[in-house]
Amino acid sequence: MAIYTQIWTKYIPVIRILMKRTAQGDQVLDLNRIDFERAGSARKAGYKFSIEFTNGKVANVISNLPMAPELAVAMQDDPVIRDLISSNNYVVSLNTRYQLSLKNISQNGD
Repeated sequence: MAIYTQIWTKYIPVIRILMKRTAQGDQVLDLNRIDFERAGSARKAGYKFSIEFTNGKVANVISNLPMAPELAVAMQDDPVIRDLISSNNYVVSLNTRYQLSLKNISQNGD
């Protein structure tokens, strides 16, 4: 199993709820930094990446960190999230403070 898949799987139910809520506005999920440090490759500065989902697919080149593509796969493997990303466009990004931002970019014309 990939390094971060187990961690992301734990967060998928919450990500699913927050993605539904993005219709009302951007959502932020505070991740547990310890989870990622235990996975063995966390840096003190944290990580940063952004994933764009367009028409159900990843539309951008994700960072070379395994953390980002593993999240994309975990999200695409979840049937509810798969439906959401098929019917709306999203940007999912992580900042260095381990905050995952979820933004529905369908309705604001980006």
